[in-house]
Amino acid sequence: MKAAMKYLAAFALTLMIPLNTASAVGEDISDLKRLITAFEDISMDSQDLAFFLATHNFDAVPVDGYVRLNLLGKIYRLIPNGNKPGLCDIESEQDI
Repeated sequence: MKAAMKYLAAFALTLMIPLNTASAVGEDISDLKRLITAFEDISMDSQDLAFFLATHNFDAVPVDGYVRLNLLGKIYRLIPNGNKPGLCDIESEQDI
């Protein structure tokens, strides 16, 4: 019985560690830039990009061919960029 409890505790800790690191992502614009430059996918559309960002703890919603991202109260427009390096171009909603 004690051996089973040890394995159960180890399993629970194994699950908790990735959850803790995932919650640290999505905090600022440098995290966003680091994430989108680390990958490239020429076939990624706004739906895929929003899903990808949401899985990395960003508040992202697909809207008419782009992704609207709320980051610390500031709204950004992320446009999938196809063949260009990275996943998307970033524009501030205030610049549009």
